[in-house]
Amino acid sequence: MAFTLRAPFVLATAVKQIPKTAQRSSRAFHHFSSPKSLHAGPISKTTSSITALIKPRNVFQRSYMQPASPITGPNAGNLTQRLLYGAGIVGGTIFATNLLFNRETREDGGMPPFERSYLNETFLHTGLGVGIIGVAASALHQSGWSVRLMGSNPWVVIVGGLAMSIGTMYGCFATSPENYVQKYALWTAFNVTQAAILSPLMFMSPALLARAGLYTVAMMGSIAFVGATAKTDKYLYLGGPLLAGVAVVAVSGFAPLVLPATAVRTLMWTENIWLYGGLAVFGGFTLYDVQKVLNHARLAERGLIKRDAVNESISLELDFLNIFIRMVQILGMRQQKR
Repeated sequence: MAFTLRAPFVLATAVKQIPKTAQRSSRAFHHFSSPKSLHAGPISKTTSSITALIKPRNVFQRSYMQPASPITGPNAGNLTQRLLYGAGIVGGTIFATNLLFNRETREDGGMPPFERSYLNETFLHTGLGVGIIGVAASALHQSGWSVRLMGSNPWVVIVGGLAMSIGTMYGCFATSPENYVQKYALWTAFNVTQAAILSPLMFMSPALLARAGLYTVAMMGSIAFVGATAKTDKYLYLGGPLLAGVAVVAVSGFAPLVLPATAVRTLMWTENIWLYGGLAVFGGFTLYDVQKVLNHARLAERGLIKRDAVNESISLELDFLNIFIRMVQILGMRQQKR
């Protein structure tokens, strides 16, 4: 059940709230651009993330229609400052998170080699999965998939997206690690499914997406560091509370689909729950999932379960996607206010 609520839900939301005028504008945008320019398991993560794209309605309408200006003269000098600023955020986040949440570290002399190896292998697959999603989403967007997706019925998008996500995810879970061809084929299909759902995000400014990615890496990296160096199994108790929290976040994500547009105050509250509550919940899931990986490494070392970094990486991929989507929306809202 938990895996269902976590799997990316992004599609439904985007389609519902982007009006017909925006869809016509997106067609004009594609015509204008030249080919060169342009867990607690995962189901609870799946539902929460497909609701993501419905939310940033005005962000899509305003940001992608404005052509990006090339970096020239003074702006080129600001690039170094922005990189330093981003690096400072990453370092500061890691330090602050470790100081606040990691006062009790491991008492067994540090991470054993088999745990370190399993965790590194899981992170490698997580990075590869996110890379596949990014490349596939860009390719689908340039082919016109995003425009067709936004013109579809939102409920068809929700049901179809969930069915594909959950089907490929559980198919991957059920496949033995020894059957690596089928295992990686289903894992790749899962990532491409997420790319198809997330492709409308490519209407956003590349600079905004890059910043959102940097902040997501900073947040997940700092939390993962805490989870990896904390006392053994210290945060595994979070599974139940996080499942309850992600259920609330998922329900709030459905609000724009069922509530009338006149319920402004209610929609505002559900927006905040979905946005900021979701950041807190999926940050907690990152902490939980890292400790769960280490727990599975110990079980695999004793021969109780099979070593399977592909399955472990899916949970962290869903954490990344759900945090990234919210970072994109927060940055887009800030950009609108300027």
